[in-house]
Amino acid sequence: MKGFWVPIALCATLAHGEATTRLKELASVQGVRENQLIGYGLVVGLNGTGDRQQTIFSAQSLANLLQQMGVSVPAVAIRVKNTASVMVTANLPAFSQPGSRIDLNVAAMGDASSLQGGLLVLTSIRAIDGQVYAIGQGPVVTGGFSTSKADNGATVNHPTAGRVPNGAIVERPAPSVTPTGKMNLQLNHPDFTTASRISEVINKKYGTDKPLAKAENSGTIAITIPPQFASRETDFIAELERLQVETDRVARVVVNERTGTIIMGKEVRVSPVAIMHGNLTVEIQTTPEVSQPLPLSQGKTEVVQQTNVSASEEKSRNLVLSKGATVEELVHALGAIGSTPRDVIAILQSLRAAGALEAELEVI
Repeated sequence: MKGFWVPIALCATLAHGEATTRLKELASVQGVRENQLIGYGLVVGLNGTGDRQQTIFSAQSLANLLQQMGVSVPAVAIRVKNTASVMVTANLPAFSQPGSRIDLNVAAMGDASSLQGGLLVLTSIRAIDGQVYAIGQGPVVTGGFSTSKADNGATVNHPTAGRVPNGAIVERPAPSVTPTGKMNLQLNHPDFTTASRISEVINKKYGTDKPLAKAENSGTIAITIPPQFASRETDFIAELERLQVETDRVARVVVNERTGTIIMGKEVRVSPVAIMHGNLTVEIQTTPEVSQPLPLSQGKTEVVQQTNVSASEEKSRNLVLSKGATVEELVHALGAIGSTPRDVIAILQSLRAAGALEAELEVI
């Protein structure tokens, strides 16, 4: 019980509107973003945990690779148990220049059981436009392992997926937008109030006769770069990122039914309401008993199932919340009547259905 209420109490102490956040954590320059890359490659050097013979494309890929090296071997004559075909993915940061390195993610495509100890051979990584932006190669680091003997085995985490740290070298500059004259800020979480406050802070910092920043909508803020930063756009963006902004957010309750975790902000309020909560438990027990016939009789020994059904219902536990009750009062009241995490989840869903919970209820 204590382990459940402590994290809620910690979250409840974050008062709304009392803290500011750097603009760097709230928004980014529109057009300055990562680009996703994808490629197909081979991992070699596996200890018999690679693709089997039925994974045809692994043998074909290995035959093509050997052909490029001057070795001609039919694909049907290759056993690929030490080789695995993998899908390679990566994120290319904005303004990445040729020669810089990025991490790679690899995942088995066939029926390989583990990539542990494997080596990714030279692989081209492309963007959606079909252009090669990076070349990858290096040892694969997995976060798990798999071992087996006869019919017994053990697997930890996912040995069929791994990473190649700094495994790719960028060959082509990343497509990025360089702000000149005007730029747009894009909020990570669109909100009209936060967008208005950001534009207000920027105009106050760089006060001129004409406002520099304007909130176009809940997610975009148009900014005109001041004349003193006409040739120093990077310095201007660096100064913007350090500005402190008081954020606003929608009152929300997040419930994870799998783990029984509930997160509520202090801005969550509950309308006047009375709550009655109780549990009905029905228990059915089946006990097998052996029926033994009398000696020298013609009867047969049989197993008879004895079934007992019992039902119990707890008394209703009541609580009343006054007008303008906060989340702390709700948490303390539910704790006082001995509610479990599952009880709280059910009560919150009922409060939302009754229109008494003045917040969004998100179940994950």
